[in-house]
Amino acid sequence: QARLVESGGGLVQAGGSLRLFCAASGLSFSTSSMGWFRQAPGKEREFVAAISRTGGNTDYSDSVKGRFTISRDSAKNAVSLQMNSLKPEDTAVYFCAARVPFTLTISRSRHEYPYWGQGTQVTVSS
Repeated sequence: QARLVESGGGLVQAGGSLRLFCAASGLSFSTSSMGWFRQAPGKEREFVAAISRTGGNTDYSDSVKGRFTISRDSAKNAVSLQMNSLKPEDTAVYFCAARVPFTLTISRSRHEYPYWGQGTQVTVSS
């Protein structure tokens, strides 16, 4: 049974930084591309960042490019999201997600990710 557990969320002032973590178990982590999504109140869940199985390929939404960095540690079965220069519009619940193992590509579509964590709240005050 695949399980993803996020941590690291919290309250931060605009301009500050947070680092989110996602611990994976019950799936072949080293063969799974991973993603981060977020959902603000009253809005649909949106793509934030994705990373390939090897970590050699990453993708970011335009709204976070240059401020957020996704990385993975296969030895720890974990993926992280370093968030810098946070803005109030970054406030949302952030979700970690995994694609089916051995899928070669990374994806921006939440429908391509069958495995999800419970989410962690990030609140950025102005």
